[in-house]
Amino acid sequence: MLLYQQREGYSYNSDSIFLYNFIRGFNPKGVILDIGCGVGVISALLTRDFGIDTHVIDKQRDMLRYAEINFKINGLKLKRAYLGDLLEVDIDEKFDFIVSNPPFYNSDAVTQSSKRALNIARYSHHLPLEKLIKRVKNLLKPRGNFIFCYDAKQIDRVLHYMVDSGINPEVLRFVHSKIDRNSKLVMIKGRVGSKSMVEVRPPLIVFDGDGYSKEAKEAFKNASTDTIKGDF
Repeated sequence: MLLYQQREGYSYNSDSIFLYNFIRGFNPKGVILDIGCGVGVISALLTRDFGIDTHVIDKQRDMLRYAEINFKINGLKLKRAYLGDLLEVDIDEKFDFIVSNPPFYNSDAVTQSSKRALNIARYSHHLPLEKLIKRVKNLLKPRGNFIFCYDAKQIDRVLHYMVDSGINPEVLRFVHSKIDRNSKLVMIKGRVGSKSMVEVRPPLIVFDGDGYSKEAKEAFKNASTDTIKGDF
């Protein structure tokens, strides 16, 4: 799949590919919403693989334009693109799956990017966790699924807000750059109305002694993306 990105500004990275591969394991179907879609990498890959009815939302006009272009050049159907803040945009649809790689860096960080596009894509004050999860609950169908990634150091807050909002955490998987390094990313699958106990899967180790691990390489292979940076 060919994906266009801006020459300067936020670019998707391996987090999005690993999240796509995680979501892929749950065979998404029906109507899906990608929150903070960026250039559309996650939703485009899922649409390619599963033929789902895809909606996307992003608060940055430039990002949304790239997402629409990427769907078009890859022959994929995009049902609807919403421009604006998730917490403010009127969305009448209810979704079977909502997916997101949201901004999750701590907003108290002393040094933040001065570039507006990068700041919006990275820092959690642009989409606070508790408000995100509550909004997601209101947009999901009964038994709907929320699959996303977040800062592993904030897993306590993630689980608290999910349970408090009525989205039961069903599956957790932590991502480690190396086997002896602390996790910086966790991928979570939750479902409305579920009573399942949490399944904590073996960690995803990104690098081993020979570079990317076998599983990381498999994720990149499943995604099979090529990127071109260019301005529209």
